[in-house]
Amino acid sequence: MHREGAVLVLTLSNPAARNAINPSTYRAAAKAIRATAGFGTVRAIVLAGEGEHFSGGGDLRRLVRQRKLPPPEQMAHSDALNEWVMAMQEAPQPVIAAVEGMAAGSGFSVCLACDLIVAAEDARFMMSNVKFALTPDGGGTDSLAPQAVLEMLLDGGPYAARRLHDWGVVNKVVPHGSAYATALTWAQQLARGPFEVQARIKQLVYSARGRSRREHLDVEREALVASLYSDESGERIKEFLASRKKR
Repeated sequence: MHREGAVLVLTLSNPAARNAINPSTYRAAAKAIRATAGFGTVRAIVLAGEGEHFSGGGDLRRLVRQRKLPPPEQMAHSDALNEWVMAMQEAPQPVIAAVEGMAAGSGFSVCLACDLIVAAEDARFMMSNVKFALTPDGGGTDSLAPQAVLEMLLDGGPYAARRLHDWGVVNKVVPHGSAYATALTWAQQLARGPFEVQARIKQLVYSARGRSRREHLDVEREALVASLYSDESGERIKEFLASRKKR
C-alpha cells in the first residue's frame, strides 16, 4: 500500500502464487479502504497485482485444510471477503482495478467489485469455481448481465479483456504492461473531480440493484460453504492439486 498524490494504491503482493488471496488479505484490504473514508486527501483508489497477474483467486490448499474445520469458520472467512467487497462499494472514492495477466475466481470477483476496470489487452478473466464444484463468492454472481454471467460461471473458461469490454464490464483495454499506469492516470484525473458528487453517484448506482449487495453476498456465502464441504468439491480440488505436483 502506498500513496501517489491523492490516489491510494493497494497492491496484491504474492506473485509466486499469482497473487492468491486469503482471509488475511481480505481483512487488510477492507481495513485500508475503510480507513480512507474520513480522509479527504484520498480521492481515488487503485487496486493492482504485483508482477504478471492481478490475482489467481483463492488458495486451494487453504480450502483443502478448511474442509477439515467447522463450516462456521469458513462462513467467517467468506464474511471477511464480503466486507472487502462492501468496503469498495461504500467507499466515497472511485476504485479502479488495474488488471494484467489473470483475474480468476475470487480474484475476478474482487476485480468486478471495483467501480472501474482497466485491463491489458492480453489479460484473461475466468470464474473457475465450477471446475472445483464450488459456487462463486465475493459478488461474482451478480456483477454481469444474466446471459454473460451464466456463460462465464457455467463454462469456467478464460475470457479475453476485449470480450468483457464488449459486455461493458472492462472500461479500458490497453497494451500489455500499461494497465497500472493507465489506471493511475485515470485515478489521478478522477481525484481532481467533485468528491462529494462522485460519492453520491456511486451510492445511486449501487442502490439501484433489486436485492441489496449485502443480502446477495450473504446468499452467495451460504452456497459457497455448502459446495466447499461437498464430496465432489473435495475430489476435484484434490485432483487439481495432484496434477499441479506432476508438472
